[in-house]
Amino acid sequence: MTGRSGAGGSLVLVATPIGNLGDLSARARDVLGSADLVCCEDTRRTRILLSASGLPSNPRRLVSLHGHNELARIPEVLEHLRAGETVAVVSDAGTPAISDPGRRLVAAAVAEGFVVTAVPGPSSVLMAMSVSGLDCDRFSFEGFLPRKGGDRRRRLGALAGEERTSVVLEAPGRVAQLLTDLAAVCGDRPVAVCRELTKLHEEVWRGSLGDAVAAFADREVLGEVVVVLGGAGPPEKPDDAAIASAVEERLAAGDTPRQAADSVAAALGVARRRAYSIAIEQRDNTG
Repeated sequence: MTGRSGAGGSLVLVATPIGNLGDLSARARDVLGSADLVCCEDTRRTRILLSASGLPSNPRRLVSLHGHNELARIPEVLEHLRAGETVAVVSDAGTPAISDPGRRLVAAAVAEGFVVTAVPGPSSVLMAMSVSGLDCDRFSFEGFLPRKGGDRRRRLGALAGEERTSVVLEAPGRVAQLLTDLAAVCGDRPVAVCRELTKLHEEVWRGSLGDAVAAFADREVLGEVVVVLGGAGPPEKPDDAAIASAVEERLAAGDTPRQAADSVAAALGVARRRAYSIAIEQRDNTG
């Protein structure tokens, strides 16, 4: 069940331009113009967008909903929905709830059975992926990494083993450190550094992580940045020498060739028949 039938209002997540105001869709304009209430990450920025789009920016229709007040604002928004009103939600740029406020409001509205829908549109993540030149068939969205500590190290470690293309968001002043950290754990993988997307000074830098570290080390970066990181190659399969060494350890520990083959095949991700053949050969050579 996706929402109430014939009762209650609806919550509409509206994607807004990530830079170029001309990217606001006709449907988004209609929803923002007709909504009873518009929840904004920053009412000042939304007022500018509405004015540029020829829409009324009545302050009584606009309320703030950002990372610091979202939980406190939810009861008020739910009252508007219970009254049968249409509530639009916008972030400063892109799609609400995607590394932006809105997720907890959506969860609350869904829990009460209200209709929750969206007007799709501009996305820095998808735009960066599409212009990166990297594999777009499968990708991982990482958002903003923790700034420091164990959480950051764990997330970087996960990226090091991620075989899919990964998308990371970063503030301009921390781009150089992010690239340095990625190079340290991921090696010299391909990367695209995208900034000021859809704006006058849009730039997409493409190359290797090593070259990116050098290119951005002493550079002042302006605008929000999306980093698209090429995936890790598939892990190398162990050769016969590695399998033989592992089998030898299991046989020395008292395993039968069959037991040794089972253990080694599971541990190294190799065919059991291959491990068993090596185990039999080792047993015969030492018997």
